[in-house]
Amino acid sequence: MEKNPAVPMRRPPASAKSEQRIRDILRVARQVFSEAGFQAATTTEIAQRLDVSEATVFTYFGGKRELCVRVISDWYDEIIAKVEDNLPHVHGARAQLHYLVHTYLRHLLAEGPGLCAFILSEGRARNDDFGEIYAELQRRYTAPLMRILAQGQADGDIRQDMPLRLLRSAVYGPMEHVLWDAILRGARGDVTATADQLVGFLWQALQPPQQNALALAQFRGEVQNALHRLQSSENSEGGAY
Repeated sequence: MEKNPAVPMRRPPASAKSEQRIRDILRVARQVFSEAGFQAATTTEIAQRLDVSEATVFTYFGGKRELCVRVISDWYDEIIAKVEDNLPHVHGARAQLHYLVHTYLRHLLAEGPGLCAFILSEGRARNDDFGEIYAELQRRYTAPLMRILAQGQADGDIRQDMPLRLLRSAVYGPMEHVLWDAILRGARGDVTATADQLVGFLWQALQPPQQNALALAQFRGEVQNALHRLQSSENSEGGAY
C-alpha cells in the first residue's frame, strides 16, 4: 500500500522517541532503496525490517516518494556540509579541486554502487514537486566547485576563455562517467587513485592555454637537455678508447 506522496514530513517529531523513529525509518529506507531501486522498493519492506507496522511509517512520511525525496535530500546535505566545513582549510585551486573530486567520489561510493545508482538516477528522474527541491540541492552541491573555478580564474590558475558553467560541466561530466563505470562493474575500486588520475586529467584541461604551452615548452627543453647530456656522455666514453 502506498499513500499519495507529499514532500514535507507529515508531522514534526514530538519527542526524542519520535526523532529516533524517523532516523531509523530513513536509515532503513536508504538501505532498501540502495538494494532495490525506487520502483522495486516498498514501504512494506521498510516496515518489516524495522519490525513495525506500515502504518507507523505513514505516521511520519506520506509514502515511498516522500521517503525517496528525504533520503536523497539527506545525502546531499551530508556531502554539502562536509565540503563546506573542510574546503576553506584547503589552499590552492588544484588542491581544492582534488579535495572536492576525492570527497564526492568517496561519498557517492561509500555505501556501495547501489546507493550511488539510486542517487544519480532518481534525483533527476521525475518531474514532480521534487524538481524544485532537486534544483536547489544541485545548486548547493555545485556551489563549492563554482567558487573554486571563479577564484582560480581570478588568480590566473584556471583558463578564462570559457564560461564557468562549461568548466563546471567539464568537471562533473567525467566524474559521473567514473561513477557509472563503478556502478556497472559493481565495485568501488581505488577511489584515491581514481581521484588522482581524474584531477591530473582535469587540471590539464582547466589550465590557461598559455600555461599549457609553457609547460610543453619546458618539457621539450628538459628532453632536449637530457638528450644533449646523454650524447655528450656517449661521446666522452667513445673518446676514451
